[in-house]
Amino acid sequence: MSADKLDHLSRTLLGEAYAELSAVKRSVIDLIAAEAPTGLAPGLAEKEGSYWERLADRVAAIGGSWGFIGGFSAVLAAWVLLNLALMPFHKAFDPYPFIFLNLVLSTLAAIQAPIIMMSQNRQATKDREAAEHDYIVNLRAELEIMRLHDKLDALRMAELSEMARANTACLDELRAEVKALRGA
Repeated sequence: MSADKLDHLSRTLLGEAYAELSAVKRSVIDLIAAEAPTGLAPGLAEKEGSYWERLADRVAAIGGSWGFIGGFSAVLAAWVLLNLALMPFHKAFDPYPFIFLNLVLSTLAAIQAPIIMMSQNRQATKDREAAEHDYIVNLRAELEIMRLHDKLDALRMAELSEMARANTACLDELRAEVKALRGA
């Protein structure tokens, strides 16, 4: 499509020159000019990611589930109960105040927290890409609706103009008939 046509379309729809538009707005004008459907943004296609990114997503999915909370609570309860039951026989591997258990919990939290944050950062990136895609689709829809309104207005004006011409012609005929009747 020619630069003049893109510039005209941009000025008509957005009131700005094509060259002055942001990259996102320019892409919307390009889509409208091409009359092509808005496809899925490339960033929104399901990305595999690296092994570590996929692992972080799985750890976050498991670590943020009720199943994990229930299972982990059961393991903690079993740990405490087993050590309390073995204490009278002096066989407890982690006697009260459960120092080893605290070490295990601290280590787990220290490892799990950054992994979950990596997954959240990856999800935030996907969310930003989805929001930008939604903006493009919504802006395009709004601009297309504006174009449809303009076309409907033009059709209505042409229809009204034709009706006015027809009415003028009828009025001229009636005037001619009235003049002919008065002259007779």
